[in-house]
Amino acid sequence: MNATVSGPDATPNGKVTFVGAGPGAADLLTLRAAAAIGAADVIIWAASLVHPDVLEHARADAEIVDSALVPMEGVLPYYERAAREGLRVVRIHSGDPSLWGAVQEQLDRAEELGLETEIVPGVSSFSAVAAIAGRELTIPEVAQSVILTRLGGGKTPMPERESVRAFAAHGTTMALFLSAARSGRLQEELLEGGYAPETPCVVAYRATWPDELVLRCRLDELAETVRANKLWKHTLVLVGPALGAHGTRSHLYHPGHFHGYRRADRTARRELRASR
Repeated sequence: MNATVSGPDATPNGKVTFVGAGPGAADLLTLRAAAAIGAADVIIWAASLVHPDVLEHARADAEIVDSALVPMEGVLPYYERAAREGLRVVRIHSGDPSLWGAVQEQLDRAEELGLETEIVPGVSSFSAVAAIAGRELTIPEVAQSVILTRLGGGKTPMPERESVRAFAAHGTTMALFLSAARSGRLQEELLEGGYAPETPCVVAYRATWPDELVLRCRLDELAETVRANKLWKHTLVLVGPALGAHGTRSHLYHPGHFHGYRRADRTARRELRASR
């Protein structure tokens, strides 16, 4: 998770740490994330996306910058100053920086400036919503994959082969980000892709925030549910049969399964093999 400049003659040129703030609740920050925030000279965060409680970890003398008010060109000067003055900068991203975080372009720029960089992963909202809903997203014999995607046609173009309709054909669990504002089209593409109208959905607004709202509905009720609750932003949709399925017996914990730390019961092993 680190990219560093090293060598016997290397001098500190500053560091930028990209921190995943998680879905909202400040106590879902990792210990590493809290430590990075506490050590930062400059903290850049998006007040529109990140809960202010995460700033409780900041030093009293840290410089706080709201990135929601500026474009990328407004953030780069802080990286340039960090390179000149050897400052520690923390860039706080909502959720996990690896998902729709616009991190790569910042990493490229930091590398050009000779800055040390680090990425601290965060809890993604899709896993937070699954936890709130009390659901496992991968149920044996029902769904063993999770597709993370967004509806095409927004501000960022989607690759041609990555349409919601195409992904829906797999029939597995999907987590749909940045799509609630066009819930009618979202519902249409999911149905046209192959999901049954009664497929369960979970719609979550500001998951883990004090004002969170988590709703359950059928897929053919998705657009109506989103519109009735005026959920345009900060909303994630989970869809798939696993959201309504009961757990099936996992082979991992079956007495007939063996691994490096446990022997299989012979009778149970025969039964397990016969069931396949």
